[in-house]
Amino acid sequence: MLVLVDLDDTLCNTWDAGKYTLIRLIPFLLKRGKFKSFFYIITARYRELEQSREFHMMDLDKILEKLLGKVYASITPEEFEEIMSLVDRVFFSNLKLYPDALPFLQGLRDMGAKIVLITDSSSYWQRKKLEYLGIKDYFDAIIISGETGHSKLDPHNFRLARSKFPREEEVYMVGDRDDTDMRGGEDIGAVTILVKRGYFKGRHHKHADYVVNDLIEALRVIKDEHEKRAEA
Repeated sequence: MLVLVDLDDTLCNTWDAGKYTLIRLIPFLLKRGKFKSFFYIITARYRELEQSREFHMMDLDKILEKLLGKVYASITPEEFEEIMSLVDRVFFSNLKLYPDALPFLQGLRDMGAKIVLITDSSSYWQRKKLEYLGIKDYFDAIIISGETGHSKLDPHNFRLARSKFPREEEVYMVGDRDDTDMRGGEDIGAVTILVKRGYFKGRHHKHADYVVNDLIEALRVIKDEHEKRAEA
């Protein structure tokens, strides 16, 4: 059995941690006269980057640099370093595993599953999260878009994950985003399980075989599917 798992907003509360960071960042920017950036944030114009493949492979500092570059012609290195110091501190103080993440991963381990983390963003940023959350040893392989040069908007990383374990005929994909996680899982013939939480919680879905509210439900789906196949 092979289970591909997303990280952000599937195993940990990346969007919530990001929201807290934005809330702290807004008064910080206002005090320094950065009114344009305030309006950029509150009008959620950052959503225009969702479909950018480059965006999916960048460090947080590069993302912020890109966002601020859209708003200001220039920003001093001192100002940027001050902003990044605040962001890093607030983000990681609020980043947490969901309560069901460890039971889910351990449940897969108990079933003898091979577990592959497949995640977007940069190598540095995602591996820092894994170290902070203490879960990297649960994975038999870790595939990060910043390392492969391909975001989850295309199927390359899903096919790469599949190729690492060619003998595993039973494949599942668990994630929170339909147009990346579910579509990529569908491409490799995986049973796709969409977890409704985080930034993409309310989005329309069309590539998911199952839609669940948490990872305990996702684990139950995998167990049920596994038993059906065993009986067949």
